[in-house]
Amino acid sequence: MKIISYNVNGVRAAIKKGLLDWLKTHPADVVCIQENKAQQSDIESKLFNDLGYHDHWFCAQKKGYSGVTIFTKIHPDKVHCGTGHKVSDDEGRVIQLDYGKVKLINAYFPSGTTGDERQTYKYQWLDEFFIYIQELRKRNPNIILCGDYNIAHKEIDIHNPGGNKKTSGFLPEERSWMDRFYDNGWVDTFRVFHPEPHRYSWWSQRFPSVRLNNKGWRIDYISVTEPLMPYLKNAEIFPDINHSDHCPIYLDIDVEKLNT
Repeated sequence: MKIISYNVNGVRAAIKKGLLDWLKTHPADVVCIQENKAQQSDIESKLFNDLGYHDHWFCAQKKGYSGVTIFTKIHPDKVHCGTGHKVSDDEGRVIQLDYGKVKLINAYFPSGTTGDERQTYKYQWLDEFFIYIQELRKRNPNIILCGDYNIAHKEIDIHNPGGNKKTSGFLPEERSWMDRFYDNGWVDTFRVFHPEPHRYSWWSQRFPSVRLNNKGWRIDYISVTEPLMPYLKNAEIFPDINHSDHCPIYLDIDVEKLNT
């Protein structure tokens, strides 16, 4: 299973910038989209159906905000939207697809950059979500968690760690959550294959030179539970793909071997 995870910062805008043309060149089986910023009725499904994808949406109640979508060439056994937490579900943040023994989760973690109220909610969401996914693991030990986590975990994951210690997305409490997450049976798949620095997935749009000079953050991840480690084949970041302030990230995992 070849998986793309991509915060497109508005799926309609990304389509206008060539998202569909790029998908024609990349043989992804599953494409997990965050921040679709649309309702399902806003997009003609045929655009993706013609590429071989079936679409599954969980949209925010507020139009033009948040939302997650999964485009998949492999029929899931089950689709589940939400986590049962009202604010998160109203904002369309989590969708899950089951493929045999594997559960795939696409999540858009909250940002705290707009002020203290949202930062406080971000901490609440992280606590709720940690409990939720750990409970899921008791029923299914094989989970893939794709998404925009909105946190740069370690200093290697951000171009200017010293200057961002008080910036949302790199706060000590957020990074501690990531430590706790990975210390409790999860694996950062990109770092399995790529220990090198200067690999980022998001760049501020305020200054065009930021992306040109690779002054970015790695805040997008595909994580797996430890039992899936033997099935990992490759992971990558595609910084040259430019439909958004984020770029796509990629995982190749041998789900077929696991399911046989």
